[in-house]
Amino acid sequence: MGTVTTFQTTRRIVMGAGSIAKLGEEVRRLGGKRVMVVTDPGLAGTGLVDKVENLLKQERIAFARFSDVEADPSYETAVRASEKVKEFKANVILGLGGGSAQDVAKVASILATNPGDVSSMFGIDLVPKPGLKLILIPTTAGTGSEVTPIAILSDHHEKLKKGIVSPHLFPSVALLDPELTLGLPPHITVATGMDALIHAVEAYTSKNATPMTDMLALQAITLVHGSIRTAFANGGDIEARAKMMEGSMLAGMAFANAGVTAVHAFAYPIGAEYHIPHGVANSIMLVPVMEFNLLGNIPKFAHLAEVLGENVSGLSAREAALKAVECLRQLSKDLQVPAKLSSFGVKDADIPGLAKGVMKVTRLLANNPRLLRVEDAESIYRCVL
Repeated sequence: MGTVTTFQTTRRIVMGAGSIAKLGEEVRRLGGKRVMVVTDPGLAGTGLVDKVENLLKQERIAFARFSDVEADPSYETAVRASEKVKEFKANVILGLGGGSAQDVAKVASILATNPGDVSSMFGIDLVPKPGLKLILIPTTAGTGSEVTPIAILSDHHEKLKKGIVSPHLFPSVALLDPELTLGLPPHITVATGMDALIHAVEAYTSKNATPMTDMLALQAITLVHGSIRTAFANGGDIEARAKMMEGSMLAGMAFANAGVTAVHAFAYPIGAEYHIPHGVANSIMLVPVMEFNLLGNIPKFAHLAEVLGENVSGLSAREAALKAVECLRQLSKDLQVPAKLSSFGVKDADIPGLAKGVMKVTRLLANNPRLLRVEDAESIYRCVL
């Protein structure tokens, strides 16, 4: 038997500028009568949540709101969201926001229908039954959560981020409207956009990449890399916003099937302990991890340079691969991404413990193109201290 691969993604995707107007229709199509809107207080303060809820009101669909989702949400938050879902007797959950709100909505959905504690679901394929019907509406172009079977929650006691991976976390509908991202400030546009780009780069260089995930990842890289500077400099450019959102979605499809690699494994410990925003943590770790990883698959990193628009004519494959690294280093500088862990309070004495934390993220390290040892992890962290 030859190589057997599987591919899975969200079954229904509605996208385009103005597509939020389709919300009522999508809720009705799912038989929705009582909707729980799961979001975060920052987004609620912008008036965007009111706008979405008014669409439900116009359709005479009952709704309630859970808006307590914090950045890097804890599993306790997801449990409280599910309790509110049960109390309201919602039959559809609507996750509105960035990755945090969407992930809490996903977990609230499965907790509403599955017995047992959420801690029993951390891992792969440990959710017994489907959750409530779920609609995810991203308001950032970054996480790709709307097309992945993954939810990440923080365990503040263990200072770790933990993942639930299950096909039951795919939403019934993903609704992507780039107009919802027009109000994002530049630093959030950059943090989330770099996260999307890194999803695509890691999916492309993952040991589990397939021709299908490569196709999605490369198109995502083209879209995000080609539009992120414009979205940062001119947040009102709807064309750039639309390309960012499409690229984020394609990157999500790619990494949902190929996996992400060591950049994310390095970002988790520093995100959990120092509360560095996820996209920023990934951006800081991108270049040193790429420099380490490129020996694991030089041809792919060399091709990545071409996709990023670098002139690799006459260069060896290794020289071309290094061009990809330099291209992304310059991108981070242009977008004013923080470059040093010390600016977030990380000290040299913290490095051994953080490196041990990286080695615990075995789910992602299994995808990495190069074997990583704990001493390698310490060296990589020190490159950006």
